[in-house]
Amino acid sequence: MVSYSIVIPAFNEEAHLPSTLASVHAAMRMVAEPGEIVVVDNNSTDRTAAVARELGARVVFEPINQISRARNAGARAAQGAWLVFLDADTQLPPGLLVRAMENLRSGKIAGGGALMEMDAPLAPRFQRVVNAWTWVSRKLQWAAGSFVYCTREGFDAVGGFSLKVYAGEEVFFSHAYKKWARRQGRSFRIVESPRVLTSARKLEWYSPAQLLGLLVMMTLCPMAMRSKRLCAFWYRRPKPAQG
Repeated sequence: MVSYSIVIPAFNEEAHLPSTLASVHAAMRMVAEPGEIVVVDNNSTDRTAAVARELGARVVFEPINQISRARNAGARAAQGAWLVFLDADTQLPPGLLVRAMENLRSGKIAGGGALMEMDAPLAPRFQRVVNAWTWVSRKLQWAAGSFVYCTREGFDAVGGFSLKVYAGEEVFFSHAYKKWARRQGRSFRIVESPRVLTSARKLEWYSPAQLLGLLVMMTLCPMAMRSKRLCAFWYRRPKPAQG
């Protein structure tokens, strides 16, 4: 029986999954408890599912392209009492998984997230966006979607990630989960070091204005996240250049 499950939602991620899963396997070797990897194929059109299976993950399928749905589908299939949600384009430092497991094992911390670091140098205008998120995450104790850890009990109690929103689901989850944790006499903790290493590709796909606008909407007008139209750019990817 596994103690924890690492859930990775993935839409057309065959290129990133090998490095992501290699980092996950390395991190899991540093944790005493047995764990599993669950990759959620969110209606991919590439070899995402095949690559995940080849690299030792259990694969479940979610046909509707919505980040919350993919995360929840993975949680339903997961066997662990502790859940870790990791983005498919994100590297998991061994020390971060160790810290998260220590926090959950303590019984005093019910879950949380981690500060982010990009996998490539950033132009100043993009670094300002990342710095803004880091400040918000520290100040408000909001988890970034690239890394969220929690208990199965708490996840079920708050109903998982909201299906009413199309982006920022980790922020809504953080709000609900912190309230639940406080009622249990426990806290919600953002791990500051080591930081989760996530891909800078979204900073290449989208403008600083779009990224900052999403952060502002999440902070000042969270109900805007319920609009599929306003969050549409989060689901679009640039077409690969033709050779």
